[in-house]
Amino acid sequence: MDTLKKIGLTGLVPVVAFDSIDQALPAAKAIQKSGIEVIEVTLRTEAGLDAIKKIRESMPDMLVGAGTVLTVKNAQDAIEAGASFIVTPGFSQEVVKYCKDSNIPVTPGCVTPTEITMAIDMGLITLKFFPASTYGGIKACNALMGPFKHTGLSFIPTGGISQSNLSEYADKPFIHAIGGGWLCDSKSLKNEDYDNIFEVCKESVDTLLGFEVDHLGINSTEDESTDTIVSIFDRAFNLGIKRGNSSDFAGKNIEVVKDNGRGKNGHVAIRTNNLDRAVYYLGKRGYTIDEESLKIKNGKKIAVYLNDLVGGFAIHLLQK
Repeated sequence: MDTLKKIGLTGLVPVVAFDSIDQALPAAKAIQKSGIEVIEVTLRTEAGLDAIKKIRESMPDMLVGAGTVLTVKNAQDAIEAGASFIVTPGFSQEVVKYCKDSNIPVTPGCVTPTEITMAIDMGLITLKFFPASTYGGIKACNALMGPFKHTGLSFIPTGGISQSNLSEYADKPFIHAIGGGWLCDSKSLKNEDYDNIFEVCKESVDTLLGFEVDHLGINSTEDESTDTIVSIFDRAFNLGIKRGNSSDFAGKNIEVVKDNGRGKNGHVAIRTNNLDRAVYYLGKRGYTIDEESLKIKNGKKIAVYLNDLVGGFAIHLLQK
């Protein structure tokens, strides 16, 4: 899979500064256990390059990148150690050119229209927004998309993001991924608390995907027509009835499907922040989608069914 595509589907990039090479594999394995298979190892410490090499050699499924790359020499050393992508805190034409010439993805830090324009002129449209909180966070990213949206620009905001404000970024289509040190913090590394690293990453994945039950779909039968079922719900709970061509709704969350819809009994609709990302993570958990059920509106994927049934119900994924 293309490196930037995998970063986007993963959606989270743990930014890690290792104090010791001994921390590298236990931390990387804790991160991977959560479903995140991307890690950015910073070159702020002497252990950085060795950590990149060790993770890359021992965990081939883990996408390992180098962060805090300030010079071409830093980039050369990181690539030699096995880095699959390069991240810079600011915009350096020399580093960007070297990475492009070496066919290595690079995401430079850009926070101003001038820097963004310079990056786009060099063929880059996925950029790091750093430090995100200092330069306006999601509001700044949204404002910058105004003049640059037509370019296909997307951001990887990093800096000042944590579990508490992750949801602000998770549902925005122009956010390629979210990076940060909270996913593998220095305290947990120092205390060798790899279980905590796993739990934080797992909770962050849940926030990123934002799964929510949207509605329950019930299949009508010969004994109970669509009208009969919605009328019962309305009479009992005063939910109201909304008629449709293929189904009727009782309130907003109970759909009664005409002509036997998917599933033996019906379907459960689950909303998510990002349909592609949800499909990616569900695939890692052993679930597959019915490609023929995919619905696209105005060029965007909006719904798809899983192949699996649960309790006689089909699972319907919906884009928020």
